[in-house]
Amino acid sequence: MKIDAGLWIDHSNAVIVILDDKGEETKRIESGMEKHVRFSGEAQKESEEDIRDRRFTNHLNKYYDEVIACIHSANSILVFGPGEAKVELKKRLESKKIKNCLIDIETVDKMTDPQIAAKVRQYFQQ
Repeated sequence: MKIDAGLWIDHSNAVIVILDDKGEETKRIESGMEKHVRFSGEAQKESEEDIRDRRFTNHLNKYYDEVIACIHSANSILVFGPGEAKVELKKRLESKKIKNCLIDIETVDKMTDPQIAAKVRQYFQQ
């Protein structure tokens, strides 16, 4: 069975659209992430910043793994969104050595769930 997956992602949430022979399924995953705040200045703050960066990275990796669990059986994956999350997720997918699937990324702005689903349908109908 051919399975295609498309998802809009940023650091706060992901909207996943799975297309297969049975139809279409949409899921939303919230990261639970607060905005990443960077500090500048004093040397003693660097250790606090390093700790915060590690927590941020670990939290993102858990979030990405949750997204990957939803799309791991896809033959083709379209990842799109406004920021760096799409590139980070693609790298994570490649590092996890998900089966031979095609991964494409695009930069887009904020979209509604119906717009996301329509974009995924349109992309895979080509």
